[in-house]
Amino acid sequence: MGFARTCSVALVGVEGVVVEVQADLEPGVAAFTLVGLPDKSLVESKDRVRAAVVNSGAEWPQKKLTIGLSPASVPKSGSGFDLAVACAVLGAAERLDPRALTDLMMIGELGLDGRVRPVRGVLPAVLAAADAGYRQVVVPERTVAEASLVPGVSVLGVRSLRQLIAVLADEPVPDEAEDTLGDGRPDPLLSGLAVPGTGACAGLPSGDRALDLADVAGQHNARHALEVAAAGRHHIFFKGPPGAGKTMLAERLPGLLPPLSPKESLEVTAVHSVAGTLPPGQPLVDRPPYCAPHHSATMASLVGGGTGLPRPGAVSLAHHGVLFVDEAAECDARVLDALRQPLESGHVVVARAAGMMRMPARFLLALAANPCPCGRHGTTGGGCECRSSSIRRYRARLSGPLMDRVDLRIAVEPVARSELAALGSGAESTASVAARVRSARERAAARLADTPWNTNSEVPGHELRTRWQVHPGALAQAERDLECGLLTARGLDRVLRVAWTSADLAGRDRPTRRDVDWALELRTGVRRGGPAEVPGVVGTGVGAGVPRTGSGAGPGAPRSGPGAGEGVPGGGSGVEPGVGSVVP
Repeated sequence: MGFARTCSVALVGVEGVVVEVQADLEPGVAAFTLVGLPDKSLVESKDRVRAAVVNSGAEWPQKKLTIGLSPASVPKSGSGFDLAVACAVLGAAERLDPRALTDLMMIGELGLDGRVRPVRGVLPAVLAAADAGYRQVVVPERTVAEASLVPGVSVLGVRSLRQLIAVLADEPVPDEAEDTLGDGRPDPLLSGLAVPGTGACAGLPSGDRALDLADVAGQHNARHALEVAAAGRHHIFFKGPPGAGKTMLAERLPGLLPPLSPKESLEVTAVHSVAGTLPPGQPLVDRPPYCAPHHSATMASLVGGGTGLPRPGAVSLAHHGVLFVDEAAECDARVLDALRQPLESGHVVVARAAGMMRMPARFLLALAANPCPCGRHGTTGGGCECRSSSIRRYRARLSGPLMDRVDLRIAVEPVARSELAALGSGAESTASVAARVRSARERAAARLADTPWNTNSEVPGHELRTRWQVHPGALAQAERDLECGLLTARGLDRVLRVAWTSADLAGRDRPTRRDVDWALELRTGVRRGGPAEVPGVVGTGVGAGVPRTGSGAGPGAPRSGPGAGEGVPGGGSGVEPGVGSVVP
């Protein structure tokens, strides 16, 4: 009787579970049994492993073979166990020394010819191995760079099972020629790293020319709000007619965000490695991702799910980056409301019959919507023919609880001809705005150095009210709005967070009354005085050039009647009561 064991990793979301792969050989009729809750692709490994071992020059044992995957209660999926199963079989057959396999972690798929093919999720698998105390990992050669991102782990990359057998048996290592395809054809070995239908590099910034904020004509208020959103990681909502520039602004938001920290880079890379969207040749993602799902996206594609074990959704692909939902009022209301929990917790837990998945989902949400189905309600030229009931139903698709979690609500007005003619003259570029954002982030990070939070949007309201005080009297207007029911308790906390971000951008030690009042303008759309002063920004206060009837309705909007003065879709349900009214 022969017995050998080695280890591999089963992934549930981006969390790995160390699996002991045991091989037992007993006299009897030749058979191959695989136990331990394997899925279909793992059951098929029996044929792949047998062919790979024979084609690698080793002898397949003609005995009763049992492969056990322990712990047996954890579901296992994928083809990444092939390499560990093959080595465990060879160890039980005494082709390899079983003692040399005990402390090895093996991850990789085997081809019928014995080649080792790369698999998804190598980075989170190696992270799980390191946490479990393993210091030697064997991976496919194409994923060595990704596995080497984990410190303290020795990584061995192999091209074939034949090479691994030679290394473990202390024999001369054969020189396996690397398979290359000419004529620009894709490498078939890399096909296992991408999920069909996801698209290459989905959710990740490309190496093409970065979108520049200087390309946006006018929109001073929206540009300033975009800067505040990037500096404090505040969620933002753009409302305006078609063609005003809502999508252009949102697409330039990732360029304002600072580069990812080493810890954030590992988290983002792990998610995209599991999802199969990691770009070839780019083992580490160092820039904030940007994910913009279509408004017809299902709940499973947005928050994660699918058949079998759940898969990462758009909220996880946008982790530490931007999730942009264009035409938000056209989305299914149930799908949008599913964002409410990850917006608060920073992660999403998806439970299915096959298992439960916990995925990170700390993203910056950007929403964009038209004011009505035709998009012309409240515009200067008018021409809106939508019924009042249609406008109310259209706006009600964005629920109040969801919009209560959005800190910044901006009316994007149509661009004037003079602004289009002046495009490029004096408009700030992404680089200059991003420099101010980095400075504001550094000020916030220094203030929050001894806390578990990194940005103003993460700080609980209780801490802001008790630990870091604003200027005396700065909260007077916000407290009156809270007493009158114009603000919720959550709304007051978020106003405080935006006020701190405004102070950081201006270089102040704590928010003044102008900072708080300006944060109230951003939340409610009601003009409350002059704009907050920010270095390098002139005339960018919310409400500049906007009638006092409320920026949500837009110029020319009626001050009474259905839809008048409503700051967001939802017939007023998305904001505190009284939005759009004139503050005495």
